[in-house]
Amino acid sequence: MHIQQIFQAHDTTFSFEFFPPSTPESAETLRKSIEQLTPLAPSYVSVTYGAGGSTRQLTHNLVIRLQQETDLTVVSHLTCVGSSIPEIHAILETYTANGIHNIMALRGDAPRGSGPFVPAVDGFKNATEMVAYIKKNFPMLGIGVAGYPEGHPETPNRLKEMEYLKAKVDAGADFICTQLFFDNHYFLDFRERCILAGIKVPILAGLMPVTSQKSMRRMAELSGGTVFPSKLLRAMGRAENEEYAEKVGIHWATAQALDLLDNNVKGIHFYTLNQSKATTHIYEWLGVSSSQALR
Repeated sequence: MHIQQIFQAHDTTFSFEFFPPSTPESAETLRKSIEQLTPLAPSYVSVTYGAGGSTRQLTHNLVIRLQQETDLTVVSHLTCVGSSIPEIHAILETYTANGIHNIMALRGDAPRGSGPFVPAVDGFKNATEMVAYIKKNFPMLGIGVAGYPEGHPETPNRLKEMEYLKAKVDAGADFICTQLFFDNHYFLDFRERCILAGIKVPILAGLMPVTSQKSMRRMAELSGGTVFPSKLLRAMGRAENEEYAEKVGIHWATAQALDLLDNNVKGIHFYTLNQSKATTHIYEWLGVSSSQALR
């Protein structure tokens, strides 16, 4: 289903993000998670690329398998990193031939330790160019782009950052999905600035439940600019073990989701890390059932 049809049919969307497994054990974990999350009737699920496209083929395989073997609407991530325009064109042809109707168009980050992003030979310089290309050559596809409530680490000028986001929307993006955040103030302010900039497409809030103190430290290393509110840090610090830390993280994400729903968010996108437990608990505590989740 095209993403615009999903937004037109439902006041609020709920979606999940997965990443391609790299081992038989992680593949089994993902299989079980998808099996457990499917009854929640997500609006769509997305599948990421690895750093620098290192898991590109795994992504393609997972996307097509989900499309063929489930009733889920799939949104495949596509990045500019390491791919020429002809290569990306071939990927898009494969996706459309296999019934994939939506793409998350991202510039992507260079592999860790390789320095700043450098466009591939005969590749796109940024996501705006990719969006415009998809819109021109594959007009039947829905297109999502990323938003950064706490600011993009490479664009300290927040006014310029909003200009770049507006350019992606003007090039043909159908919706914006934000990076994760733990303080809703950042999202609500970001959404307001989008409105002031003339951005009218749906804006989805990206949430990732912290499931352990270790995962929070890892998240801080990977994201670089994510703000962890002092109340969350204090609560995690009180957790006597990983079980209690997980409960703290789930409770925090649930409170975030409730507040976002009270503020008429168009959708909530859960970064699942290929696990089902946290997202399932949040659904339960929100009082969301599969029959009413998308109404």
